[in-house]
Amino acid sequence: MAPDTTPDVICENRRARFHYEFLDFYEGGLVLEGPEVKSLRRGGGQLNEAYASFSRGEMWLIGAHIAPYAHASTAVYGDAYDPRRSRKLLLHASEIKKIRQMLDTQGLTLVPLRLFWQRGRVKVALAVARGKKTVDKRETIKRRDEARAVARIFKGRK
Repeated sequence: MAPDTTPDVICENRRARFHYEFLDFYEGGLVLEGPEVKSLRRGGGQLNEAYASFSRGEMWLIGAHIAPYAHASTAVYGDAYDPRRSRKLLLHASEIKKIRQMLDTQGLTLVPLRLFWQRGRVKVALAVARGKKTVDKRETIKRRDEARAVARIFKGRK
């Protein structure tokens, strides 16, 4: 899937584009509890420090912050709600196998890019990525500044 084609974005990991070079994209479901879905509908999610990992043959989203829903019953969570708990990712077995092979052999990582709504369900866009070196980051900054300068020049012309 192309990175910027999904509407109804809940939250994005915008810094991921700066820190990583993306090689392959995936899309999967996310196992959530009811009040977490309501919290996401109000915009209470963050992916800034999140990553995906394998455990017990399954893939998990770790470190994603979903704010507690203020109107949730205490019977659901009690007082022990953890906004950064690990949440299971739902992907096809063949996709999990392919991702695992890529991560094991090439020293890559799996980065969540955004949470979004698709037909009433919360989905997560993932990318198999390689970390950028400092030189690559400088090149990214240089290209971004040049694009801004060109846009500024052409903005004045009609």
